[in-house]
Amino acid sequence: VGCSTSGRSKKCFYSTTVKDISDLKPAYDVVIVGAGGHNGLISAAYLQKAGYSVCVLEQRNVIGGAAITEEIVPGFKFSRASYVLSLLRPYIINDLKLKEHGLKFYMREPYCSYTPIKEKLWSDFPAKSLFLSNNPTLNTAEISKFSKKDAHAYEKYEEKMSKFVKAVVYLLDNRPPNLSNAPGDGSIMKKLKSLIPLWKAAKEIRGDIPEFHEMMTASASKILNRWFKSEPLKATLATDALIGTMSGPHTLGTGYVLLHHIMGGIDGKPGAWAYAEGGMGAVSSAIGSSAAQLGASIFTGQEIQEIVYSSEQGGKSRATGVVTKNGKEVRANLAVFSNATPEVTFRKLTNVQHAPTIFWRGVYEIVAVSRLPNFAADPNPTPIVFTIHTNEPMFAFFSLIHTLFTVQRILGGSNFKEKIYSTAQCPSTSYWLRPMFTKSMLVPTNSSARFVSMWK
Repeated sequence: VGCSTSGRSKKCFYSTTVKDISDLKPAYDVVIVGAGGHNGLISAAYLQKAGYSVCVLEQRNVIGGAAITEEIVPGFKFSRASYVLSLLRPYIINDLKLKEHGLKFYMREPYCSYTPIKEKLWSDFPAKSLFLSNNPTLNTAEISKFSKKDAHAYEKYEEKMSKFVKAVVYLLDNRPPNLSNAPGDGSIMKKLKSLIPLWKAAKEIRGDIPEFHEMMTASASKILNRWFKSEPLKATLATDALIGTMSGPHTLGTGYVLLHHIMGGIDGKPGAWAYAEGGMGAVSSAIGSSAAQLGASIFTGQEIQEIVYSSEQGGKSRATGVVTKNGKEVRANLAVFSNATPEVTFRKLTNVQHAPTIFWRGVYEIVAVSRLPNFAADPNPTPIVFTIHTNEPMFAFFSLIHTLFTVQRILGGSNFKEKIYSTAQCPSTSYWLRPMFTKSMLVPTNSSARFVSMWK
């Protein structure tokens, strides 16, 4: 939308400088294939900040890839795939000054999760719904409705998970240890220093190594069954173990995914999640704006035909540039980064052979409701922003529908119009449903809905 100047401060709101193709130079230090993903944009920003000249070539007319906001249904804007913010490392937000470039978000509070119990199951439980929060006091009160023992256990569970997260974060934010004996790999002292993050991680989980190993390798059901008895609580927590995995709660390795979804944080709040104003496209726009301000050259509408290689001694080859579909060649003096998928990169853009093609099939359906839902379990709730879980007990979790309602604010002067969207994933089906789309859901009472099927 552009940058506005107020007094001495200049603020870019959802603004990304995309250059005209006439500004494309014949050579750059680094050429990045695709701005269709926030990682490519982050790479561009950091490389440019380090003093390298960077060119980003994106085939679409919008940057961000899975983190974009688009009007799929007339009058409704959607975060196409990525839909919530937490795992973007805080130092990236700070280093690239993303808030100065328009990044704004809303925390999921006071409650971050809501699970209404199906009416046919009301007789099986002492309460009709479960709210979860980042507030321990609220959590204790809510979980106690189902089990006081589980409420106490949940405090211990969060303490243990926080300890495991700290251990993993030491490894996430540092380079892997380098003990190679190859020439130029540094002194012995430098190699020993590279072990410090690993030592800190081990120190954090000392005494809990068997439990940590179980968390990283076991199924979510095994872990949650050991901690809790209440099915509504276990079913709610298990959603974080299944999102994006095409798995069920008994699948080995889903315990790690439980941990993965609390590794992040936002605004200094560990494990917290937030909704970006303007959808996830606003996140990509802020990153692109930062990269452009640093000097990176971002071009859209430039599909890559080929990654060019040159032969070197010893039979090796090195990527030295790209050729676009319209015949423009751009040389890369140092490196070519590919932000495209491995299939596109290695099967379509190069001659590199790899494993047999993997075929994907997806079915997308969208539900747009005209107002906030009104659940029988909690009639006329106060409008708040949270994740809504509509599911079976964990033993029947293969039929899970994970639904997210979020409010998209479309600003217009001092007024805004609220439009409600839902997302779902059904791990039990043979179709993969990306976040921000739903295969099926029960339409809440007192809300009209419009179903749109999309095949891809």
